[in-house]
Amino acid sequence: MTQEIRAEIQVMARELLSLGEVRCVIGHEHSRKGRARPVFVHDKIDADRLVWDQTCWHNLVVYLRDQLLDTHRQEMPSRVAIVAKPCDVRALNVLIHEGQVVRDQVFVIGVACPGMFERDGGKPKAGDSRAGEKPRSLAGHCQRCKERVPIFYDALVGEPPQVDGVDETWTDVAELELMTPEERLAFWTHEFDRCIRCYACRQACPGCYCVECLVEQTDPPWVGISHQVPQKAFFHIMRAYHLAGRCVECNACDQACPMNIPLRFLNRKIAKEVKSLFGYVAGGDPEIPPPLAMFQKEEELPL
Repeated sequence: MTQEIRAEIQVMARELLSLGEVRCVIGHEHSRKGRARPVFVHDKIDADRLVWDQTCWHNLVVYLRDQLLDTHRQEMPSRVAIVAKPCDVRALNVLIHEGQVVRDQVFVIGVACPGMFERDGGKPKAGDSRAGEKPRSLAGHCQRCKERVPIFYDALVGEPPQVDGVDETWTDVAELELMTPEERLAFWTHEFDRCIRCYACRQACPGCYCVECLVEQTDPPWVGISHQVPQKAFFHIMRAYHLAGRCVECNACDQACPMNIPLRFLNRKIAKEVKSLFGYVAGGDPEIPPPLAMFQKEEELPL
């Protein structure tokens, strides 16, 4: 199936670039080490570089704003194409609601997603099964995902897989919720102590598009530059709150973290509270904006 999806994406990208409908196609290619990585295709002859498989976990929406603001190619069409999974399109929907991206400027090549594999430690070794790859399990957020087709797209590639028996039980955060406050503090203190403040989580997140991040402001200086745990904790907790009602749970931040800090638990806990309070799933409906971006005079929330 992945080979068919790959071929469809290449054909579509080549056609879009040939007809001049877009000036760039944002997708994935394989690096020399065999890993999937983002690629920006501007010429139809490079369309064969585009690939697709279950290691393409990057949320490519993070690159859209910069591509649409590119002033070096003003003679080219302003429209950009992007290869997008269902969670990627939800992130795009959030940016559209927030006025960061105009829908007509984006050609969405939606992918019927079979789910992404858990991130591995490197290139598969020769002799492994599955044509050189070790058998891998689906990532946790993909195992509980029912959305295998994007909520909107301009073209769809792949056949939607059948998904049965998937219920949102929030079991992944239940263990942390059962901890005492002291136990949770000890857990997160240990995790944040390993943070090296590389900000890879921020850079991988489509929702973190501020020109100047709060942690880099010098007037006022919200966060110091030291590696003390309280300051590292402030960054991660602040970022999680900034994503309240906006995080689409694509797990890009978690996957990008070189220290394997389970950032998904922070985002999932807040997503659970937003759904409980507002019945809202981030980016899940093209017509409904995020609840924290609206004001309703008569709204009453449970205490």
